[in-house]
Amino acid sequence: MTQPPHDEPTAESTEELREQVEKTREELGQTVEALAARTDVKARAQEKAAEIRDQAAAKTGELKEQAAHKTGQLKEKAAEAVSLVQDKTPEPVRAKTSKAAKAVRDNPLLLAAAGAAVAVWLVCRRRKG
Repeated sequence: MTQPPHDEPTAESTEELREQVEKTREELGQTVEALAARTDVKARAQEKAAEIRDQAAAKTGELKEQAAHKTGQLKEKAAEAVSLVQDKTPEPVRAKTSKAAKAVRDNPLLLAAAGAAVAVWLVCRRRKG
């Protein structure tokens, strides 16, 4: 027979004994539930997968935020570079470049024809050389 733990006094009445038995049953039930939860591999795996999924979602959000920030920085640097080049480019060159770009946008066949003319010129030049 087992003896009661030293820190708990023995029951002096039947009612106290019943209360101790009920308390012990509750504790035992809780212990069994905790052990069952630990041995439920499928549930633990699902919990771990959910935890990892949440971590991945949080990291994805961080990376998207960082990418947006970096994109903004790169756009600013590109705008600064364009501004610097425009400041150093003489006005007549800018005007001609702008006019040529507009002409190409308005008539893409013009660009194709110019490209073909350059290709023909290069082929003729190679044959002579």
